[in-house]
Parts: sequence; structure tokens; C-alpha cells
Amino acid sequence: MKQDAKTITMNILNGLSVGIIVALVPGAILNAIVKLLLPSFPQLAVVTYMTGAAMTLLPALSAVCVGMLAKFTPIQTSSLALAAIVGAGNYHLTKTGLTVAGTGDVINLAITLAIGYLLIVLLGDALKAYTILLIPSLVLVIAGGIGMLTLGPVSSITKYIGVVVHDVTALQPIVMGVLMGIIFAVLIVSPISTVGIATAISLTGIGAGSANLGIVGAGFALATYGWKANSFGTSLAHFLGSPKMQMANILSRPKLFLPMAINAGILGGIGAALNIQGTPASAGFGFSGLVGPLAALDAMGSVTVGNVLELTLLFFILPIALAYASHVLFTKTLHYQDPEDYALNYN
Repeated sequence: MKQDAKTITMNILNGLSVGIIVALVPGAILNAIVKLLLPSFPQLAVVTYMTGAAMTLLPALSAVCVGMLAKFTPIQTSSLALAAIVGAGNYHLTKTGLTVAGTGDVINLAITLAIGYLLIVLLGDALKAYTILLIPSLVLVIAGGIGMLTLGPVSSITKYIGVVVHDVTALQPIVMGVLMGIIFAVLIVSPISTVGIATAISLTGIGAGSANLGIVGAGFALATYGWKANSFGTSLAHFLGSPKMQMANILSRPKLFLPMAINAGILGGIGAALNIQGTPASAGFGFSGLVGPLAALDAMGSVTVGNVLELTLLFFILPIALAYASHVLFTKTLHYQDPEDYALNYN
């Protein structure tokens, strides 16, 4: 089993991203809706139990996704999942037994997955008939054990980063709003998972809201820039799905980061000025699934006509207006870019 460093790195990052999204999307979408309906339909409380249970499976789901991308065997993939569960740190030993809560530490999960992945690649098919007996134990004890050792220091570092971001945002909300909008707009068109980063540093409050709005701004901008070069459905997918679909085009033409980043920064700063907030789960999604707007509405504390109109303005009307203005400036006036720069062909 020969794989180069780039392939291994991308498999881990992409598998981790998919696992995070699958585990967190149900809670991000359904919990906000259920919270609004609970007073009239208390039976829906079971949905929050279901989404909570799904979140705790994030380490195992990520490991399975990594294993599938790496084309591991079922035994190897399952063994990687065992190590991931131990390394993520969301299982705790108490006097009454094991308890599980939350998603665990995403960065330490990535470290554990990397160690397990390398161990599986190293062993390959060398164990032959003893694979089913030895691989699960070796991966669990070695990769999972190292993950347990690194969990404390890594968790301390990620928590510190989260605290610094939170404190700086509290001191300079608009400046940080602009920066978070730009940073997450850039991340969304890179191989790095915005959801993974937001979850790893526990990005909350105004920082999360601005990060989400940055992605919203990027999605609408990219859809507008390439409107003439792409089909109607492909254009809509930039914000209904993910702007990440433009990753290859933008990474091959780095100058295309600029127009998109300006839109994202403006929207992120406006969101911070208006105290738009979010959660780690919503920060990296943008407009997709209405995760960002629903999280912002939930943070407002009540559903009023004014709140709904404000969010409609921020998450729909303003991004479209900014995207059109940016398109006129950078495409028609300055000739800085061309619609064909954003062409996507899925035939």
C-alpha cells in the first residue's frame, strides 16, 4: 500500500471534514427548528436526543470517511475508528463507567487519525492471516494510546486559541468581524475545513457569526462572478451548497481571492456591528441548509418580524447587492477577472 504524503494528508483532511459535517449538520439544522416548535410539540424533544447522539459519533464517522478515501479494508477502517474514539477524548471514565459527551477535540482527533493511518500503511498486508487478530489491537493501543497522551496538551492549546479569539473579538468586534469574514472566506475555497477549524477552536458568538457571513459573502460573490459561464443549477450551488466547488479555479489563479475577500470582509464587519452571532457548528456552513441564519436567529432569543427582516437583509439581500457591485467593479470596469475564470464543467 504505497501512498505519498500529499495523498495521505488530503485523505485525512477531507475525511475529517466530511465526518464533521455529517455529525454536526443534523443538530445545526434541526435543533434550531425544534427549539421554536417545542412549546407546541414537546414530543419533538426526542430529536435533540438524536442529534446529540449523532454529534458524539463524530470521531468514528471521520475515521470511516478517512478509511473510505484511503481505500482501506473494512478491518483497517474499523480499527482506525476505534483509535479515533479513544483519541478524540469525548469518552470519559467515571466511577459508574464510561460516559460520552460532545464531539471531542478535533485537532487531537486529526493527530490520532494520522498516526493510525500511517500505522496501517506501514503494516500493509504484512500480517496476512493474522490481520483480523492484530490490526484492531495494534491500531487501538498505539494510535489511540498516543492520542490519549497528546489530548491534554493539544486541548489546552486549542482552548487557549479559542479564548484569545473570543477576547480579541470582545475588544475589537468590528475589526475582528472583518478579519473573521475574510479568513473563513479564504478557508472555504481551500482544502481546509471551515467547520473543522471553527469546531477545533470552539468559535462562538460574534466571531462565529462573522465567519459564517464571510462564507455567505463568498458564496454569493462566486456565483455572480461566474454566472455567465456556468449553468443555473451550478451557480445556485455556490451558496445553497458550498463555495468550495471553486477551489481549483481560485487556487490556480490566486488573484481571484481579492474580490471575494473584500465582499466577505465587508459582510463580516457589518455582522459584527449588528451583533450577529453563531456557534462552532454554524460558523463554517455559510448559507447552506440555512444553518447560519437559523443559528443567528436562535442567538437573538426570539422570532420577531424585525429579527427575520434583519437576517433576510444580512444573509440574502446584502450579499447579492455586494456581489453585483463587486462584479461590476472587478469584471466590467477594471477587467480584473473574467466569468470564464470561474467556469465549472461537470460533464
